[in-house]
Amino acid sequence: MSFDNHNLPSVTIYTDGACSPNPGPGGWGAVIISTSGQPLEICGYGGTTTNNRMELTAAVEALKSLDGPHRVVLYTDSKYLKNGITTWIGNWQRKNWRTADKKPVKNAELWQQLLMQSELHEMNWQWIRGHASNRWNERADELAVAARKGGTKSSRPARQAAATDDAIHLYTGVTYRHAIKSGAWSVILIWRNHAKILGSRSEGSSANQLYIHAVIAGLESLKKSYPVHVHTFSGYLHEGATSWLSGWKKRHWQTREGNPVSNKMQWQRLETLLDTFKVVFHLEDRENPLCYMLEVKELAKEFEQKLAK
Repeated sequence: MSFDNHNLPSVTIYTDGACSPNPGPGGWGAVIISTSGQPLEICGYGGTTTNNRMELTAAVEALKSLDGPHRVVLYTDSKYLKNGITTWIGNWQRKNWRTADKKPVKNAELWQQLLMQSELHEMNWQWIRGHASNRWNERADELAVAARKGGTKSSRPARQAAATDDAIHLYTGVTYRHAIKSGAWSVILIWRNHAKILGSRSEGSSANQLYIHAVIAGLESLKKSYPVHVHTFSGYLHEGATSWLSGWKKRHWQTREGNPVSNKMQWQRLETLLDTFKVVFHLEDRENPLCYMLEVKELAKEFEQKLAK
């Protein structure tokens, strides 16, 4: 494809794949940075797979996410991906997708997809050393690991929610074991390109209490009254905050059946904060979650494990 180089929008992409063990459960992640500087993060679960397949999938899905032809600089820490797309692929095509020793090329269908996607853009493929303190390479790795651990069955990429300049996105994650009545919560707060992580372990609570507490902790940590988008898997939190809360107040904190509202103190604390901040609640899809929803769930598990020691 020929390009009008003067009119092509530019984008920088960092991709990574994760698989543990290899072969085993895998995930992929990508960070896409446009000239506006606002990163878009996508990730996905690969099921039982290999690390190389996840590296390829990350690049394919990142390029698929672009709207029209772009001038792309794509960074990968996989020499398999970099050498394959820049050096080996021409010979594979000429040999009908066979290697030099006439064996079928591994992952041929993914290489073919990647070739098709890359031909839509002006590509510059760059290898970068992994785990060498590059912010965006490490972020792509974090997304891939979170997707692998999260294990969502969706075949679609888990897109990051679009962030506006003046809005904060608050992602909630909870892990809870009913048998021992113990769990942990975590929140990730995103404002522009800034991130904050909070979390803690809790004894003798419930999963519902932990979800409410996570939002309270996140909102109480804010120093300015920006609009806030709360993302949660909890229908209890979502419905309570958006539908039930006003009725509970009118009935003096009783349900329609006349019973005391569960978690009354937490709801009252949250109500006070909702009067201070403009908050929109989003009930997220567990089958096709946002990348941060996968990550915050894993962070809650880490808080539980670390603080239990």
